[in-house]
Amino acid sequence: MAMEELEISEYSESQKTGFIDAIKKGFKGYVVWNARSTRSEYWWWSLFALIVVIVMAILDSIIFGGQFGAFGPLYTISALALFLPGLSVSVRRLHDIDRTGWWLWILLIPIIGFIVLLVFALLPSAMGPTRWNNRIQA
Repeated sequence: MAMEELEISEYSESQKTGFIDAIKKGFKGYVVWNARSTRSEYWWWSLFALIVVIVMAILDSIIFGGQFGAFGPLYTISALALFLPGLSVSVRRLHDIDRTGWWLWILLIPIIGFIVLLVFALLPSAMGPTRWNNRIQA
């Protein structure tokens, strides 16, 4: 799908996003960096990504006889497929609280970076206009 075909709507009041819609928005907007994602979109996407990589790791250990947690081919392919959409959802979540996506670099600081981003992910959406007022439509 070309970037021009992606439907993006103007920001409006925060609304709850369901599991399926969050997955659709994650994949549809995998290269959209200048929009916003609600808290529910972010957490549903995170749950989806976690389930996928756990299932793939289990399948790797069953099919290829490896140790659970080892980087088997199914786990690696699924992690790579989810990386860019996950990164995009994370940047859009930061935009939703009126922070720049560059805050993701704080993850390079062990423990503290994770805690800061966790707090940011838990914050409510910034109401009203911000620098990134678009939302991706499912």
